[in-house]
Amino acid sequence: MGLKLALIAFLFCSGLCGAVRAESFAGTSPRLNVLFIAIDDLNDYISPLDHHPGIRTPNFERLARRSVLFTNAHCAAPACHPSRVAVMTGVHPTRSGIYRNLFGAHGPRWRHESPVLEDAIVLSQHFRDHGYRAVGGGKIFHTLQWTKGDSQNDPTAWDAYRGDPLDPISADWPRPAFIKTKDQNDGFTGRRPLNNFYFGAAPVELKAEQGDGAVVDWAIEQMSAETTQPLFLAVGLFRPHIPWEVPQEWFDLYPESEVQLPEYRDDDLDDAHSHGREAWHRWVVENNQWKHLVRGYLASVSYVDHQLGRLLDRLDASPLAGKTMIVLWTDHGFHLGEKQNWEKFALWEQTTRTPLFIHVPGISQDGARTNQPATLTDLYPTLCDLAGLPTPPQCTGKSLAIQVEHPDQIDERTSLTSFVFGGGGKPAHGISDTRYRYILYADGFEELYDLQQDRNEFQNLASDPKLSDTKNRLRQSLPENPAANVGPAVDSPYHRARNR
Repeated sequence: MGLKLALIAFLFCSGLCGAVRAESFAGTSPRLNVLFIAIDDLNDYISPLDHHPGIRTPNFERLARRSVLFTNAHCAAPACHPSRVAVMTGVHPTRSGIYRNLFGAHGPRWRHESPVLEDAIVLSQHFRDHGYRAVGGGKIFHTLQWTKGDSQNDPTAWDAYRGDPLDPISADWPRPAFIKTKDQNDGFTGRRPLNNFYFGAAPVELKAEQGDGAVVDWAIEQMSAETTQPLFLAVGLFRPHIPWEVPQEWFDLYPESEVQLPEYRDDDLDDAHSHGREAWHRWVVENNQWKHLVRGYLASVSYVDHQLGRLLDRLDASPLAGKTMIVLWTDHGFHLGEKQNWEKFALWEQTTRTPLFIHVPGISQDGARTNQPATLTDLYPTLCDLAGLPTPPQCTGKSLAIQVEHPDQIDERTSLTSFVFGGGGKPAHGISDTRYRYILYADGFEELYDLQQDRNEFQNLASDPKLSDTKNRLRQSLPENPAANVGPAVDSPYHRARNR
């Protein structure tokens, strides 16, 4: 397989078409199945990435032992909707113009929000078009547990989808009994961010047919079903997205007295660009909620780790064992008070860095790690190469197939994460190489961090003359003429108001 992957790299660099590249790799018979796992809001706290003490994620460690872990992978945009559309179409926001969350859809409204995406072939659709049975469940495209019927999924991209593809998770998640919205600020200083305790943490009782466990139950059934086709199985797990509500047993792993806060500095924003969400952190600190909320996040991570373990157990016991690629990715990173930020919507590494695991039987150097800079738009061409399929010309990323087999073969590419702060304006960009992170905001403000010396990005080095060459080199990776930010396509037949 080494010669075949080397041939892929040669043909790619020679600019030959995707069909030729795929043909050079299509030597596995029968074709490998694909287990495509998407997790919501999962950052680098997990133990294989080791950015939070005391986390308990044995199944992520188990997956790391049987895959290549990309330790320098980044989302295309630090928000659910644009990141997921970028992954599933292979088109970066700087070409599509989708940089931010856009709500109120009932179907693939993104096809009408961006002319570039009108005829884009969804990843699952591409595999289906090449002989795979493509099935999905849970959150793959953007949706929320509390926005029933608001989904940007494309039902036509799947042979089958669990439940309602345009309302895939709302029925799975009950809520604990809370005081009603008008009273949710009682006993607290100031106003809690969001309504209905969605920015909060509490134990919740889940029945067998609820939560991410129900999605995993469905996925287990798909692994056991007889089929004459190779399987593309997409499993979308919602936790650790807010609200951090999982059964009590996962909270019990983290007594609040033992929870450690992330590393932080009170003056961390003095030399950094404001993200505009400091009020969230102020509410957390003033109401002594920091440890409680970190505890809820850690509990939710361990809950989803357990669901990952169930998937791996069943895969190993199923007819797909030894014949299935595993790809696990998350839509973006997550802040829990670092730089006075909560959630995402920023361009620092804590927000943009995403866990990415790839296992390919007989090919991947399982247990290895690679510091190859990667953007999640690289996933689409990577999977095409590994499955022996042509890569659609819409894709803007570059295959990581070489790094799956040879993790130490790091090329010169950088990662690119782009975002539009506020309601409009020009995009800002974050770029990472193997050591540095450079951020250029729309107003011209710059940040530069040496991640080898300053993992938490405490010291902005953009004005250091000794690093001017480094900064200028990274600036050369900035996209030329990035697409303008787009808004909701209210005239689309997939716009929710029109559907009503």
